[in-house]
Amino acid sequence: MNSSTFVSESITQTPPIVWTIAGSDSGGGAGIQADLLTIQDLSCHGCSVITTLTAQNSVSVSLVETVSEFMLLAQFSSLLADLPPVAIKIGLLASQAQVDILAGCLAQMRATQMMVPFVVLDPVMVASSGANFNSIDLDFSPLIGLIDLLTPNQHELKRLCFQSTLAQDRADVGNNGSQQQQMIHDTKLLSDTFKCHVLAKGGDAQWQQQQAIDVYVSKSVKGASLAHSNVVFMLSSQRIATTNNHGSGCTLSSAIACFIAHDFVIHDAIVLAKAYVNKGLTLGVSLGQGPGVLARTGWPADLEMMPSIKLVSSEHLADDSCKQAAPNGFKSLHQPLGIYPVVADIDMLKQLLKAGCKTVQYRAKLAINIDTDDSHVLQGLTLEANIIEAIKLGREYHAQLFINDHWQLAIKHGAFGVHLGQEDMAIADLTAIAATGMALGLSSHSYFEALLAHQCSPSYIALGHIFATTTKRMPSAPQGLSKLKRYASLFARHYPTVAIGGINLNNLEQIADTGVGDAAVVRAVAMADDPAKAYRTLHHKWLQLTRPLAKACSPQEGV
Repeated sequence: MNSSTFVSESITQTPPIVWTIAGSDSGGGAGIQADLLTIQDLSCHGCSVITTLTAQNSVSVSLVETVSEFMLLAQFSSLLADLPPVAIKIGLLASQAQVDILAGCLAQMRATQMMVPFVVLDPVMVASSGANFNSIDLDFSPLIGLIDLLTPNQHELKRLCFQSTLAQDRADVGNNGSQQQQMIHDTKLLSDTFKCHVLAKGGDAQWQQQQAIDVYVSKSVKGASLAHSNVVFMLSSQRIATTNNHGSGCTLSSAIACFIAHDFVIHDAIVLAKAYVNKGLTLGVSLGQGPGVLARTGWPADLEMMPSIKLVSSEHLADDSCKQAAPNGFKSLHQPLGIYPVVADIDMLKQLLKAGCKTVQYRAKLAINIDTDDSHVLQGLTLEANIIEAIKLGREYHAQLFINDHWQLAIKHGAFGVHLGQEDMAIADLTAIAATGMALGLSSHSYFEALLAHQCSPSYIALGHIFATTTKRMPSAPQGLSKLKRYASLFARHYPTVAIGGINLNNLEQIADTGVGDAAVVRAVAMADDPAKAYRTLHHKWLQLTRPLAKACSPQEGV
């Protein structure tokens, strides 16, 4: 699979196959051994192509012996005939011949296989400690066009950019900001050279001080927002003070391969792998006299382990496009969202409110046909008039009424709240929204987008789209129930969460079983012969499923 291909709709019970092509670490902390531990821990099936045997312990490497070219090729061919991979992690390559052989194998695989694996190259040239594995620099250019992601550390980043001075020796570069800009520049250069995504790791960048900051240059990513493709991000985490970090780079790259194999887009795979490594470092153990190893902690479910995300502007500086929480915060919900209808019609909105709906979103969709030079003015006036009426109805029926997208009009006319998508979130004045005392709901379609929403501390986070929907064109594939359960387990303890996308009476029980807080509905109400009756039926069912101790009764008309 490459970064533009989906493998399956959900996380399957049959483990996806992930290959690791790397060296053997007899001490068990890095290389093949660390990869296989990670692959098993993240519910994949690991296969290995061993490039190198090393005699090492936690203190030193005493001997490195390269496998024969014949053996390298035989391992690859044997696995390909019976156990084709969904993703491949490449680690230590011990010679130029190995690079060339592997390039040939990958090229042939792409030409003959129906499913092309996603390939992660961790160019193991220099350990984070500074130790060299190869006496000469390898030329990785034969792999251009054959890999999807490159994950160099600081030393490797410089060597791959054909610079002779290592990052740790660049004391004369200037302040930390200048070094960060140089890191961004080099990462972009590498991405352009290799025509792939690049995640440059900052764990060995001591000049970053208390924060460990990675630079992620993304290419086009199918399944992600257009705003998040072909851009640069800085991913930062609190630096973890530990010496139990042997194999952290191997673990990161193999974890990324695993999350890709589970059908997560690369943005998600990277932030999940970062969280996995962060927790592994936090709980790492010392076994010998040298650096210890990372713990294997299972699927990431701790929000505090996730990295902070910042978009980098064209000037190589982090800007505020990935918003942070507004100083005053957003209004909390007065009651659970419950069954949360999203409607585009004022008359239907009134019907639902009369039926007892206490949380509803008005998504203004104008379909006026006016053939005049002033049509845009008339449409604007109609839009504002409809929003004014919607807000008035919300107040009259004491409902939590959210206005979709039009945050300026929501502020102007005093709506209870506003709901924004990812693109609108990036340009909206969140401080102004919070200052009015409004609530804020944010959409997300992945771990990555939900984390961006989390950084804004909204009133709720919408998770979707879960099933196929025709109400709007989506860049992402349907997330499915397995992913929804993962999202809910991470965010539901911190925010009200609501699932959206293709939800109806037939699948409502499955939605409830994921642990998500509430459920938004569009067609299940809007396309019903009797929208009010459809709402009451859904509401009653949801209460039965999620609040069994509550009095599960439908709201009465006019309440």
